[in-house]
Amino acid sequence: MATRLPGTDVVIVGLGAAGGVAALPLANAGLDIVGLEAGSRLTKRDFAPDEIRNNVRDWPFAVRKCATEVPTTRRSRADTAVQRGGHPMMNGVGGTTLHYWAQSWRLNPWDFKVVSETTRRYGRSRLPAGTTVEDWPFGYEELEPFYDRIEHEIGVSGQAGNVRGQKNPRGNPFEGPRDRDYPMPALRWTGFLDRMADSARTLGWQPFPGPAAINSEAYQGRSGCMYHGHCNKGGCHVDAKNSPAVTTIPRAEATGRLKVVTHATVTKIETDNQGKVTGVTYLQDREEFFQPARFVFVSTYTYENVRLLLLSKSRAFPIGLSNNHAQVGKHYLSHHQGAGVTALFPYDLHAWYGLPAQGVAVDDFADDNFDHGGLDFIGGGNMWAYSDRRPISAASMGTFGRAPSWGSAWKSFIRENADRTNSAYIQKTTLPYAANYLDLDPTVTDPLGFPVIRITAEYKDNELALAAYLQDKMARWYREAGAIEVLRGGLGGQMGVTTHAYGGTRMGDDPETNVVNRYGLSHEVPNLGVLGASVMGTSGARNPTLTAQALAWRTAEHVAKNWSSIVE
Repeated sequence: MATRLPGTDVVIVGLGAAGGVAALPLANAGLDIVGLEAGSRLTKRDFAPDEIRNNVRDWPFAVRKCATEVPTTRRSRADTAVQRGGHPMMNGVGGTTLHYWAQSWRLNPWDFKVVSETTRRYGRSRLPAGTTVEDWPFGYEELEPFYDRIEHEIGVSGQAGNVRGQKNPRGNPFEGPRDRDYPMPALRWTGFLDRMADSARTLGWQPFPGPAAINSEAYQGRSGCMYHGHCNKGGCHVDAKNSPAVTTIPRAEATGRLKVVTHATVTKIETDNQGKVTGVTYLQDREEFFQPARFVFVSTYTYENVRLLLLSKSRAFPIGLSNNHAQVGKHYLSHHQGAGVTALFPYDLHAWYGLPAQGVAVDDFADDNFDHGGLDFIGGGNMWAYSDRRPISAASMGTFGRAPSWGSAWKSFIRENADRTNSAYIQKTTLPYAANYLDLDPTVTDPLGFPVIRITAEYKDNELALAAYLQDKMARWYREAGAIEVLRGGLGGQMGVTTHAYGGTRMGDDPETNVVNRYGLSHEVPNLGVLGASVMGTSGARNPTLTAQALAWRTAEHVAKNWSSIVE
């Protein structure tokens, strides 16, 4: 029998990128919140630069729960799903924002209107067969004030390219208009990044520094970046990386309205006979608790958001909470993260340390920024060259066919070329398809006996053609910068467990094809909200974090302003 705790206004399940943001507007509105986090609180002592612990062992002390819940994957219904590799996420107050790259991109206006804009420019027949993509229920302009709010609440460095219609050639010329500049200037460039920018301009492209949730100077009483490295899957021991753990969560706690409960594994969202949420059941140190609440936010991660809803069955929701239209798990997508490009240069890049969010971007081939009339795909990608190198990663470099992979000749090659390679990061438009979805695995369970998520998905022709096109562009950029060898990775096929997973609880006006409405509230459960990238229906050429955070603030603010009508 679960121990019944005193009731609260709001429960937030998961205090990561989105849940950690939503807590602040709720607390500022005077609502009492219990934040349930499966992990612990980490401190600066946990963020010591350590390539073995962070990059090789993947934070073993902070991913124990995630590591036991790795989804299974398969290409199609005809295949057997198996677990492959580890989980890219972690548990802890602040979630994956504790150790992510901290790139903080807005989506572009086209990403909100993929169907209507593609139809207008090229005809509806250009939408790939089998895609379930829909326009968002609102456009970029409606989310812009919340992008702006998050950039200043969290702290994002960058260079604006379009402030109220005024273009700045130092920023991204393709971005949607913003109300004001970033609160901090962009992270500095290295000599190599300057060279890559010059080469892009020679090609007629328009390079710019990307935005990052990392202080380029002192901000909100926290240090500016030290550029010491280890930001690739590493935390920040000077608090220059702007996780909610050091921004919105402490400010919400300071109001006296947020109570954080760590090591709390939520197993079910409970409902009454009328289908309204009554609270959540969770385990802590093998003891079971029931936390009553008038409103519940699910804010874990795409896979776990879907999993918790599917596990929360009841008489009112026999196939999962908010799933009477069988949409939970549908419209899943994750960024195509294959099709890499790596270059060898005849000179040292001086790229030791630095951070992956310190780089130069090109958006000329992102979204619909270029004419697709003669191409066999829609969408595009953001090309990113960055500064990031550590000893073990350098020693693991390939030899470009110029030396064996072992022995004295290999050692000699590494000594000479360890600082002469660079690998591009290309984020590509990825679309949802009817054949790509999430459900509960029928045989594989976690240590508590609950099914893990099963991913059924593969990249389709549109994504593969797009990947090949962008590899060509990236190879050309590297050659222009003086590369003497360029290697291209395979285009990839399977869509596995990636850091950028979207959908599964998609947002839209139509309850027949979406789980939540335009404010992130369940179509079927009036006092249930979903936060995170699982509500996003398109990826754009961007990582999801800033958009998920802007949506979280918007959803929380809507709930606070309409509290009485929502919970009564």
